[in-house]
Amino acid sequence: MGEKKRKETAKTTFIFGKKNYKFMFIGLGCIALGFILMSGGGSDDPNVFNPEIFSWRRIRLAPALVLLGFGIQIYAILLNPDKK
Repeated sequence: MGEKKRKETAKTTFIFGKKNYKFMFIGLGCIALGFILMSGGGSDDPNVFNPEIFSWRRIRLAPALVLLGFGIQIYAILLNPDKK
């Protein structure tokens, strides 16, 4: 009988709030977009060099997006959902 009452009074609470999850999904999207932009640029023939692997998109933009995404993830974890 005591266990049943304890289960009724126990309320399921999440560690993070809705705002935290929203920022986590935004950060995850930035990380995924960065890795997508980083892909490609290879060559089918190993004897042929393709200078496209050194494009501005793969060297500057994509790693910056990945780092921005990780920064957003850290912010989302440290964000206090109860603060108004």
